[in-house]
Amino acid sequence: MILQDTICAISTAPGMGAIAIVRMSGADSTTIGDRIFRPAKEGRTLSSLNGGRTVYGQIIDENNSPVDEVVITVFRNPHSFTGEDIVEIACHGSVYIQRTILRLLIDNGARLARPGEFSKRAFINGKMDLSQTEAVADIISSRSEAARRVAFSQMKGSFSQKLKNLREQLVHFCSLLELELDFSDQEVEFADRTQLISLVTDVDNYVVKLANSFQYGDAIKNGVPVAIVGPPNAGKSTLLNILLGEERAIVSDIPGTTRDVIEDTIHMGDVELRLIDTAGIRETDDKIESMGIERTLQRVEKAIIVVVVIEITMNKEALADFAAHLKNSLTTDKKLLLVVNKIDKQEEATIDYNEIFQGIDIDSVVSISAAENRGIEQLETALIQLSSLKETQAEDIIVTNARHYEALTRAHESLQRVLQGLKDNISGEFVAQDLRQTNDILGEITGTAISSQEVLSNIFRNFCIGK
Repeated sequence: MILQDTICAISTAPGMGAIAIVRMSGADSTTIGDRIFRPAKEGRTLSSLNGGRTVYGQIIDENNSPVDEVVITVFRNPHSFTGEDIVEIACHGSVYIQRTILRLLIDNGARLARPGEFSKRAFINGKMDLSQTEAVADIISSRSEAARRVAFSQMKGSFSQKLKNLREQLVHFCSLLELELDFSDQEVEFADRTQLISLVTDVDNYVVKLANSFQYGDAIKNGVPVAIVGPPNAGKSTLLNILLGEERAIVSDIPGTTRDVIEDTIHMGDVELRLIDTAGIRETDDKIESMGIERTLQRVEKAIIVVVVIEITMNKEALADFAAHLKNSLTTDKKLLLVVNKIDKQEEATIDYNEIFQGIDIDSVVSISAAENRGIEQLETALIQLSSLKETQAEDIIVTNARHYEALTRAHESLQRVLQGLKDNISGEFVAQDLRQTNDILGEITGTAISSQEVLSNIFRNFCIGK
């Protein structure tokens, strides 16, 4: 793609601040900049500057009147973020000044950049691959140290390099199989089937490992999903409101008040939690409440931590019925926190919870009174302990992008067909076809197998303007 136009945008966050950055990228960046810039030292035009140099002066309007005093930095292609000439104007943070400078740039030949267009140009000009440009957006939106560390590692190319190595291995396997086809009449075998099965199995195992890291990576990026579940009127919504410090959910003594999923995020210690309040689990003939319960069970399946809220005064039969419903949605990888609520009504439990929840591994038990705000600190401590994410290392490769996860899942399915074909000793032509398909799927992650501008535009659509 040949990019001939010059784009501009405000790169700093919307609103007023001490300093703002307005940037341009394109072949005419310095020429357009010179039209609205008056350097403090005569002769120091932007067009005459080498890359990485700054110059001080004034932005002037169409009447040759000063708009603001600025510092401008020039970056020369190909040594810039986009691989093109870039001009960055550091001005005062007045919203009026920012918009005026932007208007002057557009009036003099630049056009307003689309969302993510600077990063898109970096990809098109070969400055970084697609997974690296997506990591740039992840760095901007990172809300924790772990999220920043993983995104930074991906931006520097750790994930891309691993995928490149996998694709090179697959290309090698494919070339051996296709070489055999050229000498099929001589019955020459260049690829040992047993060795190929072993090598493809190793590649597939690593692809599965990457795909399986997505749940952990999603928790790093978007917060640890915590589903708050329990029977009706157990105090789930009251507990959510206490943890969030605001009246987020409607609280009522009427069973079945919560019909839909309510979700919000909170930081506890160094961890971000995504709290999900759900409908009470019980037998009901109410169609709308049944839909809410179904959504509850779906959220339990996706949660990493399940907070089970029960009343200390519940009878054994009702509790057993609730436990039976819950058990079907729990898997062994869930962390379970049992919260015994309403100890203001009864201090000691009369039911053996281990018996009721037999077959369900409970990681921690906390007794509270949501109504009297008792036991909340112990509850928060238990949540922090259960949600603590393992320390990631610089060499760890963790998938945080749903698009990458979907591609890895399809790559695994394709590799399974390759393995089955090798085991069934089918023609190398068909095995090679599945190998090529796997390579194309992995190439979608880095962008080497994406040619559609529509797909690229969709990926960059959610980037912020100016990046």
